[in-house]
Amino acid sequence: MKVLVISAAYPPMHAGEATNTYHLCRQLTERGIDIHVLTSVGNVGTDDPRIRVYPIMQTWGWLELLRVRSFFRNCSPDAVFLMYIGLMYKFHPMVTFLPTLSKRLFPNVPFVTRYESAFVGADPSKTGIVSRLFRKLMVQWAGGKDVAYSSGTLLRDSDAVIALCERHRAMLHEEWPPVSPKVALIPPPPNLFIASSAGGTARERGRKRLGVTSSEFVVTFFGYLYPIKGIETLLRAFAAVSAQRPEARLLFIGGKVGLEVEGGASYFDEMQALAKELHIDGVTTWTGAFKSEEEEASLFLHASDVCVLPFLEGVQLNNSSFASMVAHGLPIIVTRGPLMDKAFVHGENVLTCEPKDHPAVTKLLLEVMDRADLRERLRSGAIKLAAEWFSWETATEKTLTALRPRLSGKVV
Repeated sequence: MKVLVISAAYPPMHAGEATNTYHLCRQLTERGIDIHVLTSVGNVGTDDPRIRVYPIMQTWGWLELLRVRSFFRNCSPDAVFLMYIGLMYKFHPMVTFLPTLSKRLFPNVPFVTRYESAFVGADPSKTGIVSRLFRKLMVQWAGGKDVAYSSGTLLRDSDAVIALCERHRAMLHEEWPPVSPKVALIPPPPNLFIASSAGGTARERGRKRLGVTSSEFVVTFFGYLYPIKGIETLLRAFAAVSAQRPEARLLFIGGKVGLEVEGGASYFDEMQALAKELHIDGVTTWTGAFKSEEEEASLFLHASDVCVLPFLEGVQLNNSSFASMVAHGLPIIVTRGPLMDKAFVHGENVLTCEPKDHPAVTKLLLEVMDRADLRERLRSGAIKLAAEWFSWETATEKTLTALRPRLSGKVV
């Protein structure tokens, strides 16, 4: 089975969407699927020879629609899989009409769209007048009916749509209610290589690389840094902890995001400056970007004692950084969002607090440091959560079901 994967983000780009795409492709190739990736110029991929990468797309605008059409014809896939978030495609609407293009060329070929986020679709208003006029022509070409402003025909003409969390699924239903029967909930599993923890050697190796002693307590943030991650909250909370507990160390695994996120270009530097202002720069380590196919990031997670994700919108099942943390069996402190997935249970598999509440994060960190029984309960809960929600085996099977709707019967 030949599957064409379309994603503007792919290694070596530094973005969660890039690593999500790569690790999904790798899992599919291990099932014997012939994977071809259409991506942006510069995204040459890893050294995995099983995945064929075509970094030929420049702007993902209307002028490249004919290039995509030609590529579709030459590739002649058995299924098409689109990784979508408007940010990846610079909010241009061209990609939102690809399901219709695919159906015109290959009526019986399944087209699946995976929403990396339902918050950020296309924004035609960001394009010029000629582009907006062309979009109106595309709407007529696509039939006119049920063409959404921010998602074009993605919801109408995709055979299956993948949402990564319940909040995203609810948002997709709100945008176009008829999509609900074909939406599958498939949270993203860990998007990094996981080093074996057998015998505790991974933890020892990780702490040795970090220069951390056995008596020090490592508080970790994992993921790319940009404004919605709420890093200010963690820094201020840790400053209060550090004043009371000199054995505490702060670790940031990840660096600047490769996508054009608002405020993202300067955020990493601003957070380093804030750490210095709070006088915790001497006990803070910033690893910078890492290669998800290598073991270093995993070793650092094994070396950690607790993780904190202080996101401004709260943590949800779609956060692959969270999946990577629970896969390492770590106690985790997270912020609550407007609609929190039921899988998160305070006191069992996570500890929760409100966004921007650094005193609450301080209190929870001190509690975790003081109570070995709480750490053990959270570790057990994390491992159970990882098995139930973030298994690559389950995610790959569900993805294959979506790619083969006429063979498997329905989307689950």
